[in-house]
Amino acid sequence: MITGVLGSALVAAGCGVEGARQDPQDCVTEDRSASEPTLAFSNWPQYLDVDEDDPTKRPTLDDFVARTGIRVTYTEDINDNNEFFGKVRQQLAACRGIDRDLIVLTDWLAARMIGFGWIQQLDPARLPNVRANLLPQLANRSFDPDGRIAVPWQSGLAGLAYNGRVTREVRTVDELLTRPDLKGRVTLLSEMRDTMGLLLQSAGHDPANFTDDQFDAALATLERAVAAGQIRRFTGNDYAPELARGDIAACLAWSGDAIQLAAGDDRVRFVAPEEGVLLFSDNLLVPKTATHRANAERLIDHYYDPAVAARLAAYVNYICPVRGAREEMERIDPELAANPLIFPDDALLNRARVFMTLDEERERRYETAFQRVIGA
Repeated sequence: MITGVLGSALVAAGCGVEGARQDPQDCVTEDRSASEPTLAFSNWPQYLDVDEDDPTKRPTLDDFVARTGIRVTYTEDINDNNEFFGKVRQQLAACRGIDRDLIVLTDWLAARMIGFGWIQQLDPARLPNVRANLLPQLANRSFDPDGRIAVPWQSGLAGLAYNGRVTREVRTVDELLTRPDLKGRVTLLSEMRDTMGLLLQSAGHDPANFTDDQFDAALATLERAVAAGQIRRFTGNDYAPELARGDIAACLAWSGDAIQLAAGDDRVRFVAPEEGVLLFSDNLLVPKTATHRANAERLIDHYYDPAVAARLAAYVNYICPVRGAREEMERIDPELAANPLIFPDDALLNRARVFMTLDEERERRYETAFQRVIGA
């Protein structure tokens, strides 16, 4: 969880900091891929397959290394978008290296960093699998209409999760915020868009199109729950082990995390709230200061082979962005191939919303207000 000082800095840094935006010609990095078969890849925890018998092995990544000869340094050091932004913003704004060639960030932060000019364009000629297999629903996005900068790694849903060992079923966000038996045993997400988007839906508003007054009313609901001691804390991915142990009873959660936990304990359940869910994508991005873009492109394209994508999805259990992966999953695990949280049906997608794109003024106002309430 980010500190108060850092939280304030992130709000300022993310919204119109003087000098943050770069002209593409002012920050040009040499690609040394031809002479340096290496790649530094930063990702979120539990977002890459691991061998069941040997946790040091990552089968799909190991296959890439064996096939290409490119040595990959893989690090799980992204736990929260704002927190990661705070780590790298000063270096990227100054066109200094961040020791990473490939990073994975959620739509809204990907859009912000693209707008700042901090992300390299990709070469479509090196991405034949991406061109052939990206799901049409994830193409032509507003922050990357030509599909030249951000490639979806996985998509997912933000909703509810609970541990049936320690609580009875939870179906709505309002229950999470008000039920006496859950008091002090609830965590919410430190991602403003996920937490506030779900609260807006709970109040009957559309998180893709809402007013300032509606946001303020939802935030007041959250503030009351915090003041009442209902909320234990606000988290990034680190809620998962606490939910598995039963240290927390229920939480706002991401679908893939909950499916992974449920595989080991069927009393952990993910719930699409009755009012709806939030849909997001996490994106593969090559920072402007990366020195191995071509190597990164080869890895990106590797994961858009449907057979590779299915193996990854079988482990991470998020929404797979690759056409043809469902058919490959039938051979691996027919039950997962039929799981609507990995390959969603229209009924679920019709209940999903993407949080509204914010201009800089609203971004600053909403983040500042949210950080104040969550005590960051």
